[in-house]
Amino acid sequence: MSKTVVIYHSGYGHTKTVAEHVARGAEAQIIAIDAQGEIAEADWDALNAADAIIFGTPTYMGNVSWQFKKFADATSKVWFTRGWQDKVFGGFTNSASPNGDKQVALITLQTLASQHGGIWVSLGVLPSNTKAATSDDPNNLGGSVGLLARSPADAGADEVHKGDLETAALYGKRVAGIAARLK
Repeated sequence: MSKTVVIYHSGYGHTKTVAEHVARGAEAQIIAIDAQGEIAEADWDALNAADAIIFGTPTYMGNVSWQFKKFADATSKVWFTRGWQDKVFGGFTNSASPNGDKQVALITLQTLASQHGGIWVSLGVLPSNTKAATSDDPNNLGGSVGLLARSPADAGADEVHKGDLETAALYGKRVAGIAARLK
């Protein structure tokens, strides 16, 4: 059994909902980055002890939230000592638009994992790309690098698309499963 941690920032609750589903699929501990971009010292300990880390952030203005970026910058202390070398990583992002430049945010997460010497896990779920496909289908946004989720701007945090939440659980399970195989 591997130890997986999901660390995320959520501005309005939608990304939190996605994070909870990723964590459920991975049977993972979940850590929220607060509104000031901070986490507790115990959270750093959990990340350092993890076999797998899954990053999560909303996509704001074409990239990760500033709170997530502040956390990412703070990981430079771990980076310097190579503390996360060879850990398994994954990532997800959420925005109101079907695209909304989410791919840029995912590449930012993948780059952060690579800078730490980590092993990135792709989504591994075929896209739902037929005429009959709906937002209730898994991977209806057609992601491959990581998990893409969409929460319409006028939707509450409890209205994240069903297909995105199913994909979130599948992705969490995939990341944790790969970490367990590599352990």
